[in-house]
Amino acid sequence: MIPSVNSTISALQAYKSKMRVTANNIANVNTDRFKKGSAILREGTNGGVQVNVQRVNTPGIRYKTFEGDRLTEKESSNVNLEEEIPEMMITQRTYEANLKMLQTHDNILGS
Repeated sequence: MIPSVNSTISALQAYKSKMRVTANNIANVNTDRFKKGSAILREGTNGGVQVNVQRVNTPGIRYKTFEGDRLTEKESSNVNLEEEIPEMMITQRTYEANLKMLQTHDNILGS
């Protein structure tokens, strides 16, 4: 396969993984004690893209609530939607750009 196509496919897979991590973070924004994930993209071998997914262990906001007649302390998730939504938009647009590159390459080979 052509190296540029391999790089583009690698990037598509990497951005898919990154979008999955962001979607999981957003889905668990209201889950107590949930720790968000972070997907870091790095240049891999032969121009490919590698994804390193890691857990971010910063604490969430602590609050007190009544459970029955007892006052208990809880911790919210550490997900910040003000960070996640723009990150998701950037990831989506970058995925689309790589997909367009693959489509253009396909059109060039077909003509």
